[in-house]
Amino acid sequence: MPTLVMKFGGTSVANLDRIARASKRVAREVANGYNVIVVVSAMSGKTNELVGWVNETSPLYDAREYDAVVSSGENVTAGLMALRLQEMDIPARSWQGWQVPVQTTSAHANARIEAIPTDNIEAKFADGMKVAVVAGFQGISPEGRITTLGRGGSDTTAVAFAAAFGAERCDIYTDVDGVYTTDPRITSKARKLDRIAFEEMLELASLGAKVLQTRSVELAMRYRVKLRVLSSFEEPSDNAGTLVCAEEDIMENNVVAGVAYSRDEAKMTLISVADRPGIAAAIFGPLADAGVNVDMIVQNISEEGRTDMTFSCPFDQVKRAQKAMEDAKASGSINFHDLVADEGVAKVSIVGIGMRSHAGVAAKMFATLRDEGINIKVITTSEIKVSVLIDRKYMELAVQALHDAFELEKAA
Repeated sequence: MPTLVMKFGGTSVANLDRIARASKRVAREVANGYNVIVVVSAMSGKTNELVGWVNETSPLYDAREYDAVVSSGENVTAGLMALRLQEMDIPARSWQGWQVPVQTTSAHANARIEAIPTDNIEAKFADGMKVAVVAGFQGISPEGRITTLGRGGSDTTAVAFAAAFGAERCDIYTDVDGVYTTDPRITSKARKLDRIAFEEMLELASLGAKVLQTRSVELAMRYRVKLRVLSSFEEPSDNAGTLVCAEEDIMENNVVAGVAYSRDEAKMTLISVADRPGIAAAIFGPLADAGVNVDMIVQNISEEGRTDMTFSCPFDQVKRAQKAMEDAKASGSINFHDLVADEGVAKVSIVGIGMRSHAGVAAKMFATLRDEGINIKVITTSEIKVSVLIDRKYMELAVQALHDAFELEKAA
């Protein structure tokens, strides 16, 4: 029988009524002839509560015990959904990560999936089980300890199962009804996309769109898993939600697919750094070692053997970056006159695979921002995206103006 993977996020299983509603969707797919693997998150708010308990109990906690505690929320949801399905006379059982087993690395709180053997679940399907309810977000390390995959890890769990079992599709049920051209809370003109290419979704996810975890999209693109994002609160239909698929599966698409933003950015500039071979490694090596997530990088023209180096990072990592740079200066590996941090910036990006074959997209973006009186501080580009750093107070204006300029409210 064909296999379907269905993933339900925290808001979709927030209480017993919502678990019952999700179970009815699963029952419908069983009636359609599928063996179903359901991946569930913890009930809405439960993971935050568990993390709070860990921090209150042990601020400098053992990461192995952290994983043991925070993974328990998914176990509760999986068991409750399996019970609900059994009450509906559907053969179902719950599976914790170690029972599958979901084999991961040993990086607690941020483990990566290495393999998902299918034998155990397939044997149960052969014995008559119709639904395997899997606790998302968790796995087991080579040492036999429970691991977790990081926030949003249930998305990654679902896609990994779809790849391992050769599923026909992976449906991600959440509190939104699909992927939009931008955040509907910023502009009412935002339009739900029927389809979006893997590459576009990956860029949007990495640039701030919260619909899917970045790693889940990476996996889906690598293994060509068809993803569908849809709402668990709307009646199901054949064309519901947004299908994330290969570029060749999309007949027509706009030059720009969407506008993404990230509010929580900071711009940091090392002033008067020695311009010599290896200086970039001397700067960004210590930042990487300190766990600073550097994004945009700009180096100024050298004058008299000195230059300025500018980079962006999440604003909650500014102090960590400052310490890394001061320590590097104290050790003598780099020398700079000053380190200036601007924590009042935001990143706004346009994304679209159509940029590959259309000239003038960046110029139109820059002209649009100019016309709104918005100054650009940093620019980075790739084959299918253009990102700029601007003052945070202009972020919503920039998103609205770019959405209008590229007429994203209109379908291709």
